[in-house]
Amino acid sequence: MSMAPLVLSGHLKDLGGGFTVRRLLPAVQCKSVGPFLFFDHFGPVTVQPTDEYDVRPHPHIGLATVTYLFSGAILHRDSLGSVQQIEPGAINWMTAGRGIVHSERRPLALASQSYVNHGIQLWSALPLGQEDCPPSFTHTPASAIAQRSVGDATVRVLIGSAFGVTSPVAAMLPTLYLDVQLPPQGVLELPALAQEMAVYPVDAAVRLDRQPLAEHTMAVLPPAASARLQAGATGARLMVIGGAPLDAPRHMWWNFVSSSKDRIVQAAHDWETDQMGQVPGDTERIPLPSHRFKP
Repeated sequence: MSMAPLVLSGHLKDLGGGFTVRRLLPAVQCKSVGPFLFFDHFGPVTVQPTDEYDVRPHPHIGLATVTYLFSGAILHRDSLGSVQQIEPGAINWMTAGRGIVHSERRPLALASQSYVNHGIQLWSALPLGQEDCPPSFTHTPASAIAQRSVGDATVRVLIGSAFGVTSPVAAMLPTLYLDVQLPPQGVLELPALAQEMAVYPVDAAVRLDRQPLAEHTMAVLPPAASARLQAGATGARLMVIGGAPLDAPRHMWWNFVSSSKDRIVQAAHDWETDQMGQVPGDTERIPLPSHRFKP
């Protein structure tokens, strides 16, 4: 008898200004899937000109952020001098390494408009030995991401390799990230593409191995398991994440990830004393949380 998947319901998290996300990872029952330690699904939310949804400059260490939009736009700026408008279908990979500061704001061209923001942000661990690598930012446009038909599904291979397609996005650990669209009643036979995999229905419930899986819940599959996915009457969009198991446990506090608790303490001190750099032309900053990290 095969093992049942672990189903995570996640929780809502207010990032400020009424901007709420669904956070599926980390969870008490599951800290990571492949290299992914963090999974936030935001929107769809209609952004009005008066809304204060901008994310002011804040720091990261020891991780890579992976931002993917279904709709809308976000202006990324960082302490390396990168300025990039993030648009639907592109992959934006920011390696924090030894430290980076970035902001995520409303693009100036949309300042007086209403628009819908909808997407997912992941954090990926960095390999042991490269947690303090130089920071970097890479934008891969939507046009560079291959997609193909697999059974009834249309699959975009965002990161990693699947169904004979390899993404141009360079990950630092074995990584799988797929955007799957199923038509009404459509079926995808998902092979064991990675040792660890999870499925997340974005906009409609599906059937996973003939059992119901609600939208906005994450099914973490048993190790090296395949799965049969079927949409209902409206079709469905799903994200598949995965990869090799983490090489060692990670500690997470606020925006910092490391295999070393002392490194997190140092990062908190560096941000508090303004030693982590600045986003050019952006003097705002998010302060450290009042609850401090206890090694």
